[in-house]
Amino acid sequence: MTSSRTRAHVRRMRLAAPFALAAACLLAGCGGGSEADNAAAAAAEEADGRELAQAMQASAARAPVDLFDARKKEIAMELVSSAENSSLDWKAQYTYIEDIGDGRGYTGGIIGFCSGTGDMLGVVEDYANREPGNGLAKYIPALKKVNGTASHSGLGSSYVSAWHKAASDIVFQQAQDAARDNIYFNPAVNQAKSDGLRALGQFIYYDAIVMHGPGDDSDSFGGIRKAAMKKAKTPAQGGDETTYLNAFLDARKVVMKKEEAHSDTSRIDTEQRVFLKAGNFNLDTPLKWKTYGDSYTIK
Repeated sequence: MTSSRTRAHVRRMRLAAPFALAAACLLAGCGGGSEADNAAAAAAEEADGRELAQAMQASAARAPVDLFDARKKEIAMELVSSAENSSLDWKAQYTYIEDIGDGRGYTGGIIGFCSGTGDMLGVVEDYANREPGNGLAKYIPALKKVNGTASHSGLGSSYVSAWHKAASDIVFQQAQDAARDNIYFNPAVNQAKSDGLRALGQFIYYDAIVMHGPGDDSDSFGGIRKAAMKKAKTPAQGGDETTYLNAFLDARKVVMKKEEAHSDTSRIDTEQRVFLKAGNFNLDTPLKWKTYGDSYTIK
């Protein structure tokens, strides 16, 4: 986005150009001047063009890029995948499904949709709407029954096999992508932007909402945000970005430690706080971090 200062500078240059040409005409006789005069005028015009281009490039470089930028979004996907799947190859996770013993039934797909929390049901229903009669559609009644529980009733190994098979279908991948964006990514980034947070803060919100869900109870994303705001103001409220994000991460660690499956907080301690301590609010590469003791790099 071009800043108001740059736009004003561009306008001034555009307004000044006709007067500069008029002056050149008066001095050089508008076509009747010497070759040296004409060359000087051309050089001045070329210099003005270079100055304009440099000003616009500098403005673009200063403008913060949020996670809706394709490259930044890719970085966010890889960061989450390192913690969720111990791999940067998040696109290989469409086929992933298992019960990790966290009381949420099956966990599967690119960000860990769960049979016990309703989002896996939503993905399968959307897939059925996009491609009626697919191999997962027949499990919708069972997914409805186990929603809110850790049960595998009506699912089991045949469901797992059907999930693996569906993962190679681009339509199923699109259903997973849509659920990720609509339920988790877009709401997290939009809330972070409203709170005045740059790319790092947007990612911190996204990672939290993936694990804890978008609810408002104390153990969900909304509750964690409320707890953080009791300790520090958001940048939009006039607070310091580092102070607020540390408060948010502190509040999230309290919630994570309540569950054995999430008690390892390395995705905060040796990933997100590493970026925060470095002041890398724009998530500029290269990035180096660890989750669960494994080292990762994005160049």
